[in-house]
Amino acid sequence: MKHLIAAIGLIAIPPIAYSAPDVGTQEFSISGSGSSDKDFDSNIFSMDAAYGQYLSPDAEVGVRQSVSVSDHEGEESVWNGSTRVFYDHHFGRDTLKPYLGANLGYIYGESVDESFIAAPEAGLKYYVADSTFVVGQVEYQFLFEDADEADNRFSDGVFVYGVGMGYNF
Repeated sequence: MKHLIAAIGLIAIPPIAYSAPDVGTQEFSISGSGSSDKDFDSNIFSMDAAYGQYLSPDAEVGVRQSVSVSDHEGEESVWNGSTRVFYDHHFGRDTLKPYLGANLGYIYGESVDESFIAAPEAGLKYYVADSTFVVGQVEYQFLFEDADEADNRFSDGVFVYGVGMGYNF
């Protein structure tokens, strides 16, 4: 009976070891989106990139950069961006890793009032290979001029979501 239990244990080890992604200490992810009217007279493109550093297998800190460009026929192109620092806490060790976190930064550009931006966030990483994943994330962003205003502006926030690809190294 002991030999049977040992054999079952040895058979189970490779699938268990394979199911855990090979998470490095750093991470890079990128996503993008765009839209155009049928004649390509009005075009919008946005791109997000993130770099993170793992403090532990569960805790990640990093920076996100977002840029969007809007180009409409007969008008000058308009760009906007935001730079945010983030903290995310990951759950699980398998190929599916949900996370919760928050970010804080600054929004700027030609068609926005420059101000601070903050957001709680939630996401899900699905590892398609040992170090490569598809990521989906949603944030509830709100803008504020100073710390006193942050509580009042939370109810005026917007949901921002995206899907992209990432790599651990």
